[in-house]
Amino acid sequence: MRQYKVKVLKPGYSQWIKPDKLRASGTITLVYGNINIIVDTGGPCDKLALLDVLAGEGLTPDDIMYVVCTHGHSDHIGNNNLFPEAIFIVSHDISQGDCYTLHDFNREPYFIDNDVEVIATPGHTKQDVSVIVRSNRGTVAIVGDLFECESDLEQEDIWKNMSEFPEEQEANRKMILEIAEFIIPGHGSEFLTEKYKP
Repeated sequence: MRQYKVKVLKPGYSQWIKPDKLRASGTITLVYGNINIIVDTGGPCDKLALLDVLAGEGLTPDDIMYVVCTHGHSDHIGNNNLFPEAIFIVSHDISQGDCYTLHDFNREPYFIDNDVEVIATPGHTKQDVSVIVRSNRGTVAIVGDLFECESDLEQEDIWKNMSEFPEEQEANRKMILEIAEFIIPGHGSEFLTEKYKP
């Protein structure tokens, strides 16, 4: 059994350019091992970059078995159509083609396998999910916009201004900080949690 590896294919970003306008693209992450998984597919403008970085890893869209989208915003689901054969987990929906599987994420995690689970982490939206991977280098949490970027650990307004349910989000952020060694946020590079810093 191969251990999972996690690689950020394209770090996301978010930058306000006017009081009512921002540039944003979601982080795209590859989880590979027994099963190949893409977590968040970026925005439509990321299509060619996504195909290029996949090819650089020796993969095609047909090699991806699962696509997990942490929530339904367009900068996180914009290239789902590149993976027509995959099983999709988008927020709390699980589907393959036109067939949907019912699962109550609020009651229990969804296990892709023993080392990869999808858990409910509402806050940014009501149906956010995060992917927890027991990888070759420790526990990695791929969290979408539960954490916008590492800076939002110190500057709460970065995430609170975009949160639909800030109390739930704050509780889920604390939970993730307790269980994960590495966090991959929705709009930034991976960071090591304080608990595990040397």
